[in-house]
Amino acid sequence: MYKEKKDMIKINYCSDIDQSVLLSNFEKRGWMHVGPEDEWNFYWTSLQTCRCLFNADKNYRLKDDQIINHFPNHYELGRKDLLIRNIRRYRRELLKSGTTISKCVRGTFLYLDFIPTTYVLPVDYNLFLAEYRRNPSTWIVKPCGKSRGSGIFLIDKLSQLKKWSKEKKYPKTSSIKKETYIISRYIENPLLISGKKFDLRLYVLVTSFHPLKAYLFKFGFCRFCSVKYNAHLTDINCLFAHLTNVSVQKEGDDYNNIHGGKWSTENLKLYLTSTRGEKRTRKLFDDISWIIVHSLKAARSVMSHDTHCFECYGYDIIVDEDLKPWLIEVNSSPSLTCTTSSDHILKSKLIDSIVTVVLPPSGIPNCRWNKNPSPESLVNFDVLINEVL
Repeated sequence: MYKEKKDMIKINYCSDIDQSVLLSNFEKRGWMHVGPEDEWNFYWTSLQTCRCLFNADKNYRLKDDQIINHFPNHYELGRKDLLIRNIRRYRRELLKSGTTISKCVRGTFLYLDFIPTTYVLPVDYNLFLAEYRRNPSTWIVKPCGKSRGSGIFLIDKLSQLKKWSKEKKYPKTSSIKKETYIISRYIENPLLISGKKFDLRLYVLVTSFHPLKAYLFKFGFCRFCSVKYNAHLTDINCLFAHLTNVSVQKEGDDYNNIHGGKWSTENLKLYLTSTRGEKRTRKLFDDISWIIVHSLKAARSVMSHDTHCFECYGYDIIVDEDLKPWLIEVNSSPSLTCTTSSDHILKSKLIDSIVTVVLPPSGIPNCRWNKNPSPESLVNFDVLINEVL
């Protein structure tokens, strides 16, 4: 009798993202596709649509049986400059409170030194200049509001940045707002496999920030560069050796369309266990989990408390040759495009697993649910943090 009732549950979903791994998951559940002006229960939306939906001028209110895949101010983690600002503030708060977890025996941050030295341009230019003169090295420049490797470049001379700055200036009469960038010290000793640089893409599901409830998807992957890394950085303009973004790599002659330059995290663990040992491998992934938890805590105080919302973040992590993980960025809208068959399998499983976790046992969206999924629902997730008020 219960199964018959469950099969008759009517769920209307809405989405403005045309990706098969997304829509096929909803259709397999027997959900009905409707438009944004119709009565919907589940909305998987783009960032732009989310911003419009939660626009303060619209005073839009969601019903109890409606949930959506973004928090109103998801960008507190997704924008590179805001991520840096939130971590800086969180660090100051820990220092002020004297929290013992924040320091190690050397007096440096144990869990908060996971982002390379970074400045926001143009506001932090003088601070960057002072640091550069103290310790000249290679730096990487990224636009704060873009993703997928767009607009990124490396510099190893101050003159390169000055030249770029002059080129980016707009006339005072122009209506174009000057874009904000971050500049970070480049990690020059990345862990290499077969001579190539890689990073980790991990998926983190956040169902609540107050209290904080977050889960790590078990099936992440590594993204490899298609060109071997030059340890001496003699050619910083060869982005195929430095940037792991698939959108960048697929434009290169050496890109492999079959495997897409990707490894599963399970393959990475096997490789590291055989070359570095099980203990160090386990510590690396424990450190990555701590990075994720503290980055979420850093943004928690400014995140909107909306029980209609959940978020799937894409975390990009680089590991150096000492097996120290570094947080590179957090994506509020990780790509659901599938470049390989393995991609399709992984991302289909991701969407299905997310929906299973965010829905209450009744199968009907309910913002008043306590968001404590059963162990069976979490089969593809590891619990990162599950706070209880």
